[in-house]
Amino acid sequence: FHKHTAGRTYLAIVEGNIREESGTVNAPIARHPIDRKRMAVAQGGREAITHWRVLYRMGDFTLIEAKLETGRTHQIRVHMAYQKHPVAGDSEYGPSAQKLALTGQALHAYRLALTHPRSGERMTFYAPPPPYFIGALQRAGWDGSRVWEE
Repeated sequence: FHKHTAGRTYLAIVEGNIREESGTVNAPIARHPIDRKRMAVAQGGREAITHWRVLYRMGDFTLIEAKLETGRTHQIRVHMAYQKHPVAGDSEYGPSAQKLALTGQALHAYRLALTHPRSGERMTFYAPPPPYFIGALQRAGWDGSRVWEE
């Protein structure tokens, strides 16, 4: 992780219908200037780069895949809120209303790719979305099609 050779990919249900098919958020992240428990996009913060692409649109929500180039605290949550598409269920960086009946944010780390330290083999591990995430997708209007890799 320190050498940035591990690839981390997340699934997120975000608020709103993202018009673009994909994008990159390159915005520095630092502690929020007022609420020190939160993070925020801020000049002088540490470099933070998130690549995302739309997997499925559901009217008021969009399922995206997010890949981290850097690994800052709350990076995906902060970047998507900065883009005006906060992660669903994220009361810290998004609206407090729970439109999908979630008890937390709709963010799931589903793929980890790394190079084995001894063999040098590139390895990829998948964690399928948990039931709460699938339920939120269904409530948002997902048709059940597999739009992510496994």
